[in-house]
Amino acid sequence: MIPRILSRPAGNPRARRAARALLALTSMAALLSLDLPEARALPPLGVTGPADADATAARVGALFAGGPDGGHFCTASVVRSAGRNLIATAAHCLARPEATVFAPGYRDGAAPYGLWRVTGVYVDPGWTRDGDADADIAFATVAPADGARSGAVEDVVGGFPVAAAGQPQDVTVTVVGYPATEDAPLRCANATSLFSPTQRRIDCPALSGGTSGSPWLAGGALAGVLGGHEGGGTVPDVSYSAVMGDRALALYRRAAARAVP
Repeated sequence: MIPRILSRPAGNPRARRAARALLALTSMAALLSLDLPEARALPPLGVTGPADADATAARVGALFAGGPDGGHFCTASVVRSAGRNLIATAAHCLARPEATVFAPGYRDGAAPYGLWRVTGVYVDPGWTRDGDADADIAFATVAPADGARSGAVEDVVGGFPVAAAGQPQDVTVTVVGYPATEDAPLRCANATSLFSPTQRRIDCPALSGGTSGSPWLAGGALAGVLGGHEGGGTVPDVSYSAVMGDRALALYRRAAARAVP
């Protein structure tokens, strides 16, 4: 059909317009019939698997004792702040902040976004005083660990906003974290439930030691960190987070406002 239309006399404007319109429709039909690759399907709720190397995983990293040779023992994530240099983790992960190094996007032995040393810590007085499980969340400032990189970590990988208080009891969150035995992050999403008025739980398998401090992301915003009750849980299939209520948000606001280079 197209060759027949295109072979009409060139001086016929209506024929030329019809030919162009038909050619456009034919081209669009061809595009729509292409077997385009589909986006990678996410695992079902409650299933733990490898986290893709995407923008979300780049903001999550492993915490090391001194450096990569010291082994990673907890997880942290970059959150937004005035100084663009703030991370969130569990308070129990920062017992020795002077020896702690953060590697965002750590994967297969490589730190693609550099190593960042902890320079300051913000914790709730309840944690400092008696290790209150409801206060097992901390914020820390970081700076480049060596001369290989300069600037602020948020400028490199971005940062998660922090969710408002009053999240639904059954809010669905995505957890991204590093078991101590793995060199790449795992991901699991599931609906949560209130274990108590101040503690939230999630059923996700294989979130073993090393995942403490992992961000709980609700709609892309930090709604908790793995920790709290029993230090985050004593079995890998059930994890906890202190509820991000007014107390935790007040701590975040103080840290975010003061976290300047």
